[in-house]
Amino acid sequence: MNIFRTIKEDFLNVKRNDPALHNTFELFFNYPGLWALFFYRIANALYKRGLRFIPRFISAIGQFLTTIDIHPAATIGCRVFIDHGVGVVIGETAIIGDDVLIYQQVTLGGVSTSHGKRHPTVENNVVVGAGAKVLGNITLGQGCKVGTNSVVLKDVPPFATAVGIPARIINCDSKNDELRHDMLPDVNREIFHYLIKRIAVLEETIKTGDVKLMEKEDHELTEIYSTFIKSM
Repeated sequence: MNIFRTIKEDFLNVKRNDPALHNTFELFFNYPGLWALFFYRIANALYKRGLRFIPRFISAIGQFLTTIDIHPAATIGCRVFIDHGVGVVIGETAIIGDDVLIYQQVTLGGVSTSHGKRHPTVENNVVVGAGAKVLGNITLGQGCKVGTNSVVLKDVPPFATAVGIPARIINCDSKNDELRHDMLPDVNREIFHYLIKRIAVLEETIKTGDVKLMEKEDHELTEIYSTFIKSM
């Protein structure tokens, strides 16, 4: 697919994915993510031809106008949608597949200054929630989802959901689920809930000497602990 066809696909992709778009005129003023991709496509095409200064200059203009920083050497596939987009950073060796949805304040960054592949690989149909930081030479598997403000430091399996700081895998079978930012589980709350309940049961058992009390509460505690283990 040539650059002009890819740019056209970027514009059509916004129309397909954003219900807030009411007319084509809005594309020119309300979609910094779209224009960041526009500047990137041109800069990337020149970068592949061995040029360095001009692509970086074009990227700088795009960053100034959109507040989105995409290195011209990054690899970005088709129909990528950067929603709202303010504050998005995509590093030099990042690879993004097709049909990826990226929200505002997302960083696809590195954790070292060494040469070589040091930024993430994002496979097809991935959703990266607002404020998420995906760091290092790791892979977000096809169809996976990253929750809002999560910090991902390890690979995420295909069709899984990762949340938390650092991110933990909470679901490995979400092929047909949308990423609901308002319904993400609180992994830390689960383990603290378990620990507090366990301590309370132990204290009561020590006071009363009633071992049956512990056995009675054990079933509920086992369910809480199992939820935590699954999230790991």
